Amino acid sequence: MSHSIKLVNNDDDFEELREQDRYLPIANVARIMKRALPENAKIAKEAKECVQECVSEFISFITSEASEKCINEKRKTINGEDVLWAMNNLAFDNYCETLRLYLHKYREATKVGTSQKDYEFEQQKLNHSHISHLQMLHQRQQLTQQQQIQLQHNQEIIQRQSLEQQQLQQGNQDFF
Repeated sequence: MSHSIKLVNNDDDFEELREQDRYLPIANVARIMKRALPENAKIAKEAKECVQECVSEFISFITSEASEKCINEKRKTINGEDVLWAMNNLAFDNYCETLRLYLHKYREATKVGTSQKDYEFEQQKLNHSHISHLQMLHQRQQLTQQQQIQLQHNQEIIQRQSLEQQQLQQGNQDFF
């Protein structure tokens, strides 16, 4: 089943956009998914299609926001900073610092005169930095969960102590 969307171009003619033109190639999406999973993991076709649709929509969402910024600034080219601005503006700021670092390192590594060896070294540093940042975010999230558990535990202790104190006061009043 092939879905399509009708688009109006500048000449007011209709142009058909097929589903395969709206989404990233499923083979590329599947390859990226496989990199993130254990070697022997299997991915269902429906999962690949779902991620393909979500990732394509995400990219479109971010790009639309970046495009609006460029239009407002009367520029024709979206650059990396525009994409980062859009992500931050759309509340994806958790990822912006890592991506900003990645963009900087990528630009450094791809400067004219940079050797392949230097480029590979920069890529390794970048990958390590990205992993470290993700680990830090994960630890921060875990710490927050641990703090919530500790807070809940402390509240239970306070409630129990308060109840015991009330019972003790009630017992003292009954005694007199």
